[in-house]
Amino acid sequence: MNMKLPFYAHLALVLIILWFLFYGIYIGQEILLPLGFSFLIAVLLHPMEKLFERIKLPRVIAILLSLAIAVAVLFGLFTLLTHEIGLFMNDLPAIEKNISSFLNNAQQWISDTFHFSKQQQQQAIQNAQNMDNVKAVAGTTLGALTGSLATLTLIPIYTFLFMYYRQHLIMFTIKVFDKKHSETVARVVSRIRAVVQSYVSGLLIETACVAVLNCVGLLLIGVPYAILLGIIGAVLNLIPYIGGLIAIILTAIVTISNTGDIYITLGSLVVYLVVQFIDNNLLVPRIIGSSVQLNALVSILAVLIGGSLCGVGGMFLSLPFVAICKVVFDHVEELKPWGSMLGDEESARWNMMKMPVSKKTAAPKPAAAEKK
Repeated sequence: MNMKLPFYAHLALVLIILWFLFYGIYIGQEILLPLGFSFLIAVLLHPMEKLFERIKLPRVIAILLSLAIAVAVLFGLFTLLTHEIGLFMNDLPAIEKNISSFLNNAQQWISDTFHFSKQQQQQAIQNAQNMDNVKAVAGTTLGALTGSLATLTLIPIYTFLFMYYRQHLIMFTIKVFDKKHSETVARVVSRIRAVVQSYVSGLLIETACVAVLNCVGLLLIGVPYAILLGIIGAVLNLIPYIGGLIAIILTAIVTISNTGDIYITLGSLVVYLVVQFIDNNLLVPRIIGSSVQLNALVSILAVLIGGSLCGVGGMFLSLPFVAICKVVFDHVEELKPWGSMLGDEESARWNMMKMPVSKKTAAPKPAAAEKK
């Protein structure tokens, strides 16, 4: 006998499940983050693996070659960033001099405008400084970086295992459910692979285009460390809505501290705004398209929740995994309202058009029509 729960009981159960889910993600982030990145990389490298298998290479060799190419590309990017960071560190004395000059000018402006003397400003700065806190933050940051490097070593191993046991995992997912749902589950798994592969590959192409546009624009106006800032800005752009703002602020700080020129700083902001306009109106619709049909509100909340639970890694993983949830919701009758809530306006309108209208919910005829 099926018993239908009242709305408040159903809502309470949903909230309890979400709470346990978020709490489980929070306490297990050190395990889940490398697994999440490995899953995305395995799906992304699947076409390359199939290409190597078509030329009669053994499956293990095809997987290892795909991983080797991915590692080589990442190592090249890491080498470039390390070189640029080294140049930045060599120029630290000049940067400190420019920062001191900028701060003196800022203090003079505050003193003239708000009648807050330099001595009072210096006293406020000294009261805010606390070397113990600085050391604690530095120690925490060093520990986080060390932990991240240790986690990175697990990603290639997990990726290899995901690729090697792909068919086993798919068959397990299908067999977990009843036989009458096997066709639907297989269709959902296939759709998830297509969505993730399209989204991640499109995202990488978009990031490369944004990095080139950032670097070219910053080089043209003479911004120091243009390549470093352009690449960092493109990587931060992977975090929707929030990453672009962080990239603009970071570039402005580095530019003003190096050059002290307000016009170059404003020029760098214009470059980022133009690139963002091109990205949002040309690159994203044409490259990524509608592979992830999530509305802006859900995207921002997913990024914020992912960052709160798992830090920066959670921000990067939030959107593709919310998109996976939407694919599942769209194929389960009881969960379709949740899929419509996650989707954009166009997909929600399409779902409404496909919904059958029962006689009970049909609009009543006007009274005049009934009399006739």
